[in-house]
Amino acid sequence: MYGSGTKLYVTDEQVVKPVVSVYPAASRAHLEGKSSLLCLASHMFPPEVKFSWKRQKEGDSLKELTPAEGEQLELRESGRRASIRLVDRDDLDTYKYTCSVEHELDAVESNQEVPVPEASNPPEREPADLAALQQHHLSFQSQCRVKLLCLQYTVLIVKSLVYCCGLSLLMSLTNKGPSTSSTHAD
Repeated sequence: MYGSGTKLYVTDEQVVKPVVSVYPAASRAHLEGKSSLLCLASHMFPPEVKFSWKRQKEGDSLKELTPAEGEQLELRESGRRASIRLVDRDDLDTYKYTCSVEHELDAVESNQEVPVPEASNPPEREPADLAALQQHHLSFQSQCRVKLLCLQYTVLIVKSLVYCCGLSLLMSLTNKGPSTSSTHAD
């Protein structure tokens, strides 16, 4: 049985498992006592994956995070998928976080522990958030597509105008032809 949203890929390409990388993402969320964790899955086929975040206190078992335990954002781009999880900054010292990426029917998971950033003086200038960079890249691509579409429509409009003007000129010359010959006959 297939549920809603199920995608079926029929291809001769072989299944390629994802390469998973996890990072503590720099963001402005630290101002609100939050921190961002980034999980990136890339180089896989088919491109569909399912992310889940887990955390573990020292001596306890690994526990999957529920949606109520923090915000999660997923980004989709050609050839890669990313999940950004917002967690309380204080929890980074208490828990070890793990990102799991499920790919294909065999439910093979790739687990990597998120490295905790070293406690140091805050940087003078905060590095750019990967999600913000990806969003900027996507918005730049969108702007280029819109400009290209505008250019294409402008060319089509100019082409139509030239065609209409040429047709009008041809019609006026055709209409003038018989009328001038009839006036010469008189």
